[in-house]
Amino acid sequence: MAVPWDLVVSSAGGVAATVVGVFAGGVIGRRGQSEQWIRDNRTAAYAAFLGAFATLEMEIRDAFVEDRPLAADWVPWHSALTMISLVAPQDVAAAASELTGAVGHFAELVDRSPKTREDLRAIHAALVEGQMRFVNAARTSLDGSQSPLDWQLGGPPAWHEIEPFAPAPSAEGSA
Repeated sequence: MAVPWDLVVSSAGGVAATVVGVFAGGVIGRRGQSEQWIRDNRTAAYAAFLGAFATLEMEIRDAFVEDRPLAADWVPWHSALTMISLVAPQDVAAAASELTGAVGHFAELVDRSPKTREDLRAIHAALVEGQMRFVNAARTSLDGSQSPLDWQLGGPPAWHEIEPFAPAPSAEGSA
């Protein structure tokens, strides 16, 4: 009996196409699941970091303007930083590090005497800039098509809201 080669070749081609399709689908599906896992965990880490930042910044600011000892709970902050270190790309981690430096400097100012309006204004600007850099880097890492924000949303209040509570201007007249 003669082997119908055209039937064998077409059947083998169909089997090969099916195997390649299943393999490719598995690879694509696995990659999609991995990307979704990373995006979900980044979102959670970024949210935890910004929440910890807001809580810590408010406590440090209140201690500064009320001229009282700092009573901050640093555990959520350090936990959020650890989460960031696990999932954030380098530019987001760098922005988190920059903001961490500003927060640390602000905490040091609480114990400084005398407290000055100039110190508060400078650290406020650093906190706002650091938060904006972090938010925009985080937005880009979650979805590269997002445009950066050019205004602050959340975080430290606007300077005009803090200024009435700032120490009086120095004798040199700088405000």
